[in-house]
Amino acid sequence: MKKIMLIGYGAMAQAVIERLPAGVALGWIVAREPHHAHIRNRFGGRVTPLRSPQACEAAPDLVLECASQQAVAEYGADVLARGWHLAVISTGALADAALEQRIEAARRKGGGRLTLLSGALAGMDGLAAAKEGGLERVTYRSRKSPASWRGSYAETLIDLGGVQDAQIFFEGSAREAARLFPANANVAATVALGGVGMDDTRVQLMVDPQTKRNTHTLHVEGGFGEFHLELSGLPLASNPKTSALAALSAVRACRELAQQ
Repeated sequence: MKKIMLIGYGAMAQAVIERLPAGVALGWIVAREPHHAHIRNRFGGRVTPLRSPQACEAAPDLVLECASQQAVAEYGADVLARGWHLAVISTGALADAALEQRIEAARRKGGGRLTLLSGALAGMDGLAAAKEGGLERVTYRSRKSPASWRGSYAETLIDLGGVQDAQIFFEGSAREAARLFPANANVAATVALGGVGMDDTRVQLMVDPQTKRNTHTLHVEGGFGEFHLELSGLPLASNPKTSALAALSAVRACRELAQQ
């Protein structure tokens, strides 16, 4: 039986817990102190609530981050320095060049393994293959409902309550998008890290009052030719900022662990 540590206890973490595959057990949950009593009541002695991964005296088979960019910044380097396997969904944290360097240094020193989950987008294998032939242009567009952008920097750029038609309200680099929209632009960072980098990946963010889905569009040009991919996914019912497919990519990481 493989044992995992989960960082986070929000909507995405709940979706992962509900779908844990056979052969994988939840051993530890890193969460804020107010959640600890609920975790103990829900799981009994089978799961240990922690304030940080450093408090764990055992060695998880996988540490699965389902929390936030802040959690990656706070815990990522320490997890990798201990030689553990860390799977990250909040890839936008790596838009911070200093943090990326610190995490890479910890990985090399401790021998840990870092996996960047595909999140809400398909086609990352094709992007990686295209990169081998040389990439010339990568553009990513995210189209979501006004509810998905509420509480974000989008509210300073556009009137989410008054928008009538689909509109692009942000255009810039993946690094800018990940920094300004930490809860919404992790897919942009994943695309950038798998392709031409944070500064050369072009990002467009769009609000569409007529949609209830999160639509991700990827356009890639290079020595291989050209491809255009669009995925229209449903958001988590408990958190419209998060695509259900992002949670399922974390579940897939658990299934792959069980098969090892």
